[in-house]
Amino acid sequence: MRKPLIIVTGASSGIGEATARLLSGRGHPLLLLARRLERLEAMALPDTLCRAVDVTDRAALRAAVDEAERVFGPADAIVNNAGVMLLGDMAHQDPAEWERMLDVNVKGLLNGIHAVLDGMVARRHGTIINVSSVAGRKTFPGHVAYCGTKFAVHAMSENLREEVSAHDVRVITIAPGAVETELLTHTTDAAIRRDYETWKQDMGGVLAAEDVAEAIRFAYEQPQRLCIREIVLAATRQAA
Repeated sequence: MRKPLIIVTGASSGIGEATARLLSGRGHPLLLLARRLERLEAMALPDTLCRAVDVTDRAALRAAVDEAERVFGPADAIVNNAGVMLLGDMAHQDPAEWERMLDVNVKGLLNGIHAVLDGMVARRHGTIINVSSVAGRKTFPGHVAYCGTKFAVHAMSENLREEVSAHDVRVITIAPGAVETELLTHTTDAAIRRDYETWKQDMGGVLAAEDVAEAIRFAYEQPQRLCIREIVLAATRQAA
């Protein structure tokens, strides 16, 4: 019996790519979404539909989900992983960077939820996994707008979990600390990037994307009657 469809956003690198590879290896058909289509297709995963979709485009995201469900059947889970981290000193940061983070990290996540939730509620089965950050639970220098978006992810996830729990739909928040991904490269402030890299080196390294993917797999593969509401993970030496 074929396993059910899982959707992964931001799947072209980092946590999204690692999650896609892991879940494909577990036998799931996938819908992979990202702006860099060539990176998705280069993975060459079986039973996988790859689409160049920006999560801020609600109509395109919904169209891709509808297409994948016609091919593979109803989506059993979505991993809302797409996100950007644009760190900056609030007094000097370009407001366009705040807007981009709000659009992707908050509105894009809501778009992903909206694309699958009605079907999950109707079927009384499904799992929504939202990738947040420890920056959704505590604050850090230079993270004002970013922390705001990730605190929003935590709040929306918990509120949604309460809303859909009676329909047997699970909502899971994954909150990693620093991870070795491309995320830091989005930050335009060179001094902040340099200090962040020094911080990572001083603690002897950070999480690998595969570590986070394994947490996602673990939470998802629990029985539907069991909802792991939140997993917070970080390198042992990451004290903050």
